[in-house]
Amino acid sequence: MNRMLAGSLAWLVAMLVAMLVLAMPGRALAHAALVATDPADGAVLTQGPGQFSLTFSEPVSPLVLTLVRPDGSQLALTSFRLKDQTVEIDNPETLKSGTHVLSWRVVSVDGHPVGGSALFSIGAPSAAPVAGEAVDWTLRAMVWVARLFLYAGLFLGVGGAFALAWLAEDRRCGQRFVAAALLFGLASAPLSLGLQGLDGLGAPLAQFAAPTVWRTALETSFVWTVVIGLIALGLALVSLAGPSGLRKLSASAALLAVGAALAVSGHASAAEPQWLTRPLVFLHGTAIAFWAGSLAPLGLALRQQPAEAKVFLRRFSRAILPVVAVLAASGIVLAIIQVQQPAALIHTAYGRLLLLKLTLLLFLFTLAAINRWTLTAPAQAGDTEVQRRMVRSIGIEMLIVLAIFGVADGWRFTPPPRALAIAAAQPVSIHVHALKAMADLSITPGHAGEVAASIMIMTGDFGPLDAKAVTLVLSKPDSGIEPIKRPARKPGDGTWRIDNLAIPLPGRWNARLDILVSDFEMVKIEAPIDIRGE
Repeated sequence: MNRMLAGSLAWLVAMLVAMLVLAMPGRALAHAALVATDPADGAVLTQGPGQFSLTFSEPVSPLVLTLVRPDGSQLALTSFRLKDQTVEIDNPETLKSGTHVLSWRVVSVDGHPVGGSALFSIGAPSAAPVAGEAVDWTLRAMVWVARLFLYAGLFLGVGGAFALAWLAEDRRCGQRFVAAALLFGLASAPLSLGLQGLDGLGAPLAQFAAPTVWRTALETSFVWTVVIGLIALGLALVSLAGPSGLRKLSASAALLAVGAALAVSGHASAAEPQWLTRPLVFLHGTAIAFWAGSLAPLGLALRQQPAEAKVFLRRFSRAILPVVAVLAASGIVLAIIQVQQPAALIHTAYGRLLLLKLTLLLFLFTLAAINRWTLTAPAQAGDTEVQRRMVRSIGIEMLIVLAIFGVADGWRFTPPPRALAIAAAQPVSIHVHALKAMADLSITPGHAGEVAASIMIMTGDFGPLDAKAVTLVLSKPDSGIEPIKRPARKPGDGTWRIDNLAIPLPGRWNARLDILVSDFEMVKIEAPIDIRGE
């Protein structure tokens, strides 16, 4: 038995590590998409703006806003306002000439931190100051471990308490295991919250006890997961002692609280339509807790008291089929909402983690089916050899369940394809400035394929420019693509437009605007523009 469990554990750990390495993104990825900045990224202005703004694809809460000056010094931006999905930031000083970096770190609706930066110049561009942030892998690892223990407390602890209250004849079998899981969950819940604050601010572990770290953590939606999770863990502990009626009531309330804790934050809870996704997360979480939590008490009962375990096994076998149906149905719908397209299973880190989870689930369902349809009846009849086989099988199921928890925990650092699709659909914009003319060029969506372009033109001193004609010329010499010329039309709102424009490749393109100012004068201005891949 020990050799089988050790071999299974080694295989699962090796597979988990390999897939996590393959799924790990090369950089930190966003969960809320930045739609626009003012000033636009790459803009060249004659004077500093009175305020900045950041517009996202969903509402956010600012954590850290910083202006990096051309000399590399930093200015904390502490005065801001939230208007729907836009953060308006006051500029407290007169900006000097050169390139500045507007660096931002916010927390999105799903409770996860998002960071980025935009460059703009006053007068003329200069060497951009360094504003990058290194990923703190130690902090990432601690966030992963703390959440893994929290999951163990919620699923194995609370689910185990429910199984002992409702399914077991003798609740002493497995009670120590369940109590230990609950205590691990209670210890990891506040730890996870503090680490959420550190991750949100991008602060080092040494600042774990800083008040600003905990204030930041309390401003995220994850705080509700922790609060409700603590309630669930406390109720489950109550269910381990006291009269039978109280045990069943407390265990039931704790199981429902697990589903609620998962539904108030995270990727799936932030997905639309929330009237569907939040109930599905609730059902998915309670089903996981029931199944996973029942395994350890059932296995221990079969090993220590096989005669009394027959009732436990019979009750579990009757209940598990509808529970697995709810688990599978809710999981499939949530996966479809998050992934959207089958190709995302291969081309995104989130999708690769989902494939790993599905692979582990296939093993788990296969093993569970063998237990249910092959071993259960002989085990109930008292076949001691089959009972020992079932104990070993349940041990392997537990290892697979823990591996699944570890994979699901990895989603904390990977945005779902749904969020990436929102980001890809956003436009890319540039500001092109010359002495005689300037323009704001926006391409929607900002990725390769069929797009639309809008162009706002002005004189070099920000005055109106009534041009006779405007032509957009896109070229990518490094890919051997000759200039693509498209005349723009002016429908009457002052903006020049080009519809049905095909951009064949992602990457950096050169965008040139040929502006016919009069019958005898043509002004040409150009700048690079970065087109994303689909």
